[in-house]
Amino acid sequence: MYLTQNQTQRQPNLLQRLVKENRGNYRVTTQHGCPRIPLTIQLRQYQKQAVANWFINSGRGTLKMATGSGKTITALAIACELYQKIGLQVLLVVCPYRHLVSQWARESEKFGLVPVLAFESVTGWQSQLSTQLYNVRAGNQAFVTVITTNSTLMGEGLQSQLKYFPEKTLIVGDEAHNLGAPKLEQSLPRNIGLRLALSATPERYFDVQGTEFIFDYFGKVLQPELTLADAISQGALVHYLYYPILVDLTEPEAYAYARLTTRIGWILASKENIKNNEALTALLMQRARLVGCASNKLVALKQLMCDRLHTHYTLFYCGDGTIEGAVSNENTRQIAAVVKLLGAELNYRVNTYTAETPLAQREELRRQFENQDLQGLVAIRCLDEGVDIPAIQTAVILASSSNPRQFIQRRGRILRPYPGKQRATLFDMIVIPPQLDRQTWEVERNLLRKELKRFIEFADLADNAGEARSTLLTLQKEYGLLDL
Repeated sequence: MYLTQNQTQRQPNLLQRLVKENRGNYRVTTQHGCPRIPLTIQLRQYQKQAVANWFINSGRGTLKMATGSGKTITALAIACELYQKIGLQVLLVVCPYRHLVSQWARESEKFGLVPVLAFESVTGWQSQLSTQLYNVRAGNQAFVTVITTNSTLMGEGLQSQLKYFPEKTLIVGDEAHNLGAPKLEQSLPRNIGLRLALSATPERYFDVQGTEFIFDYFGKVLQPELTLADAISQGALVHYLYYPILVDLTEPEAYAYARLTTRIGWILASKENIKNNEALTALLMQRARLVGCASNKLVALKQLMCDRLHTHYTLFYCGDGTIEGAVSNENTRQIAAVVKLLGAELNYRVNTYTAETPLAQREELRRQFENQDLQGLVAIRCLDEGVDIPAIQTAVILASSSNPRQFIQRRGRILRPYPGKQRATLFDMIVIPPQLDRQTWEVERNLLRKELKRFIEFADLADNAGEARSTLLTLQKEYGLLDL
């Protein structure tokens, strides 16, 4: 159910009213569990401006900032200022994944908060949450922090509690592009008026309606939007080297690729292509799996790593082989093949980091990675959004989807600052399309244009831009895309 234009205009007066009502009437307490900005954190200028603009926009807004630029800290700073100005009582953070709950918990504790981690079994948190909400409403407790997952938000356990959240509650949607999905948007509480969305890519891929809902619910994108170039120039992210590695398909792979591309072209050319969207998605998924698991990528990986066996802090991205869906059998085999190549053949110390990895084990893997007990992590999908392992210095991308969000998330992931990290390095394996007939070539050219544009934009920001662009020039010439 979408909010009407009148609804979105009425609600924002809430912040001004609360500020007026609480001016001079509220004495801030410094007791344990209440938000305060730690002395060790100094907000950057763009973060200060984002905080100011959220208040100017009457307590609504979306922060569109590059991955790794400090959206979490900005959100917590807003909570701190709300506490000072209106006596904010509850902070509710909604994350897409369990590991992000753990990360938010670590960050919020730096701000003096004691969060209730509301996810998985309700027996572990529901009683604690209901007690703290009662204490806040009774005046026996000043502040409650709740960090939950998207899936828990949809469940009856949390839904039944939302009506007890006081008026002075701020909801933060982390990686908020996920919240435009139909079931999730219906679960977002309409009784909470102070709202903040965080995402480097708030626009949903091929979902205009879902994107509109996100902005209707949370508010418009606020200035300053922080691009990757902005974040690097301001020191929020590190500089990097970019090395595209062009990979050929084998003869059977090339034949299958051509057949899939021809069928994709038929649907795109059809006047009924909107009705055939599911068929088009299925074909694009098949082609993504084919490209993602191209066998020559293992050959290229071995050649690359033979000269890098002494290195540490390396992340290996395998693809999920889909547009938005689940991990395929092909990709499960690719992860196993990559681990076998690196570990058994090259004696490069690695372990896997996937959605199936238990939270406790993930934390242990992160510790081993930072301590150099492990030289690398082989990851699939779960590292695309929000995971904070700033020690990563090098990434090898074996596969990626055409979704621009994944492109932005992955590249921003390795650019986070870390002690001793002067610069990051990214190796990007890009499959060269096979020789195609004229009609299929045109289809491929149109499909390739947007993806190649992203590669070129990323190459242009690299410290070795000239070298990176010269490698991509091969593809540009082949498909007449020299205008990019």
